[in-house]
Amino acid sequence: MDKERLENIEVKLAHLEQALQQISDEVARQQQQLDAALSRAQRLSNRLEELEGGGTSATDFEKPPHY
Repeated sequence: MDKERLENIEVKLAHLEQALQQISDEVARQQQQLDAALSRAQRLSNRLEELEGGGTSATDFEKPPHY
């Protein structure tokens, strides 16, 4: 009975190790996707600021020489 119990524990451990590896792989994949999405969001945000602001602020505007 002790041998059978030990075998059951070893089988469960093997399954748990496999599940842990699958979860770890999935977390790594999702982290890569998250990093890519955050990078894209930052680029889009920067681009939006450029488009909305025209690249200059009101304080950067110089009066034409005839004023």
